[in-house]
Order: sequence, then structure tokens, then C-alpha cells
Amino acid sequence: MTHPQAAPAPERRGRPRNAALDTAVVETVLRLLEEGVTLGELSMERIAREAGVGKATVYRRWPGKEALMLDVMRSLEHAAPELAGESVRDDLVTLLETLRRRGLAKRSSAVLRTVLAQIKAHPGLWQEYHEKVVTARREAVHAVLRRGMATGEIRSDLDVELMGDLIVSPMLSRAMFHERADLPEDLPGKIVDAVLEGVRPR
Repeated sequence: MTHPQAAPAPERRGRPRNAALDTAVVETVLRLLEEGVTLGELSMERIAREAGVGKATVYRRWPGKEALMLDVMRSLEHAAPELAGESVRDDLVTLLETLRRRGLAKRSSAVLRTVLAQIKAHPGLWQEYHEKVVTARREAVHAVLRRGMATGEIRSDLDVELMGDLIVSPMLSRAMFHERADLPEDLPGKIVDAVLEGVRPR
């Protein structure tokens, strides 16, 4: 009996990405922004020169400055947390803890504050950041809420996006908009418990 031959591995085209070079370029952008260079003053040519690489090398990795800045923003994000998937309450607390830590990082990091301010001054780039990065965080919360509705931990007649806003907004308000507000370690649990008390099945 003959066995069918395994399909050939797909041909790889182009050179593989060089992680060290990518990191060097991203760190160059962060350094320039920290030194007071505005996003409008940055060009791909200047970034390449400051990073010590050829302009073509940078363009092979990023088609333009907007794509590069998205990677710069991603480099400042906390990695998505691992969710146990056993308790809706615990998973929501884990997700809120990530936002709490990001808020603390923003307060302590001049680089992060500078980058956020620069990005906000460019509405198109800010919108793309929300679509590519922030939306993924929101969907993680929504997925946990949908699971809770399926398992009966949460009322199924409520709007998932509204519930997500009720959980995330208090943390965002304290962390991002009111920089003198406290961000104690027990804040994620308090927020989640307060919301879950109102959305439990009757």
C-alpha cells in the first residue's frame, strides 16, 4: 500500500525579520521622542540614520512612519495576561490588573507619557492605534463576559459592550485621566465585584 507523499513545505520568500534590528529601530524612535523630537519632525530617513541602518532596511520592515509608530506603541504595551478560564470574576480582575499596571507605568515613564501625547496629536494614527491595539483589549473583556453569560454566571439579557464599559471605565478614568487618583492593588477586585453584584442572574 502506497502512502501519499507529504505536501512540500511552502516556499519562504524574502529575508526573515531580524528581531534585534527591529528592536534597535523602535528604541531609536523612543529615544528621539524622549529627547523632544516631535512626531512631525521624525522621518523614516532620520530614523534610519539615527539607528545606524539603511533607509531601505527600514522600509522593508515598515511601509511608512504610521506602521512603525504602531509597533513603537505596541512595544510599550504590557503583554496580554494569561487567563485561567475557570472564573469570570478572576479573569476580569486579571484583565483590569493589566490596565492598573499600565496606568502606573504611564505615571512613572516619561517616555510613555511623551509617546501617548505625540500620538494623540495625530488623529489618524490615534484611530489606527485604537483599531489595532485597544480593540483587542476590549474584545478580551467581552469574550470573558460572553463566557459568563453562557455559563450562567452573568445575566444573558444585558449588553456585552455596556457591561465591558462598566468594568473597564472606572480603571481607565483613574489610570489615564485622573493621574493623582489612587490605584491600589485591590482596586481591580473592587470594581469587578461591584459590577458583578449588579449583573448576576436574579
